[in-house]
Amino acid sequence: VYIFNFIDRQIVNILQEDIKHDLSLSDAQLGTMTGLAFAFVYCTMGIPVARIADSTSRKGVMAVALGLWSGFTALCGLATNYWTLLLARMGVGLGEAGGSPPAHAMISDLYEKEKRGRALAIYSAGLYAGTLLGYYLGGVLTDALNWRQAFFVVGVPGLIFAVIVWTTVREPMRGLSGIKPSGVKVTFLQSFAKLWSLKAFPFYALATGAGTFVTYGLGNWMPSFLQR
Repeated sequence: VYIFNFIDRQIVNILQEDIKHDLSLSDAQLGTMTGLAFAFVYCTMGIPVARIADSTSRKGVMAVALGLWSGFTALCGLATNYWTLLLARMGVGLGEAGGSPPAHAMISDLYEKEKRGRALAIYSAGLYAGTLLGYYLGGVLTDALNWRQAFFVVGVPGLIFAVIVWTTVREPMRGLSGIKPSGVKVTFLQSFAKLWSLKAFPFYALATGAGTFVTYGLGNWMPSFLQR
């Protein structure tokens, strides 16, 4: 699931020069589409989607999210102008917001803490595998077909895989991670205050955000830089 997440997230970067010329877009429009608009939806929706996963089926949220971002990826191939493409990419961000939160929670319940680090590391490797495949498939497909068909080729299989996830992945019993549900409703602000009170968390959060700001900026524009 995480590999599909990053294939659909990164493929637009390798296609954006063809998209730019076909739809007559500016670099500012490309940057908004691949960066700001996507990130805004992804970051803000991750919290309520995680809340839904906490109170319902984590497997179900993950499968629906996979179907959503895969479907919106395919819809990118039908874009007729900048605004339809922007909305489709925001839809991808909405779907992908439901990928990692339930996956992390499920892994935490499936593996005892002595093995959890390795399990999460294997999961996190999907980021690099998906980025590699997104760039590679995007380049091959746009050469062999065109950018529109490239979106279809990587998007439609995700819809099929969402059905496989729904029918084969099991929902682990909650609380196996060692953190027993208390039954007390905790608000977002209470959770945030608790996290922020941990001495390392503010530094870690700000540093991670700053690092991601740089790496995504480079990743989103390096393909265009090399082509130009």
